[in-house]
Amino acid sequence: MTATVTYESNLRTTCLHLQSGSAIETDAPTDNKGKGERFSPTDLIATGLGACMITTMGIKAETMDIALDGAKVEVTKVMVSDPRRIGKIIAHVTIPALSLDDKTKEILERVARTCPVERSLHPDVALDIAFHWL
Repeated sequence: MTATVTYESNLRTTCLHLQSGSAIETDAPTDNKGKGERFSPTDLIATGLGACMITTMGIKAETMDIALDGAKVEVTKVMVSDPRRIGKIIAHVTIPALSLDDKTKEILERVARTCPVERSLHPDVALDIAFHWL
């Protein structure tokens, strides 16, 4: 088992990661009867994509003796209706100033674009992914 999710009340859950014991709470978004005071479940999916992209880039970068410290992904989730679902995820990856050649940048970008979360998303979810090398 990976995690437990407990419904607390008022559209809020507590998610417990069993291996580490760390917890996060979720809340329904304001556009769907919630207070929007925590990540919504769909926020976690979009954020999970950003985290997976930068983590897999970091794994590859370590094998290439490159430090990606300070790299950041800004994620925007766009919902659609009928049926209500994530219609688009915008992920802009910003990498701090590094002296990398184009081939190395291409390798790291390819790793990010083929991370496990990206490969797990339904093809109907549009992805707008951009890389900004400072």
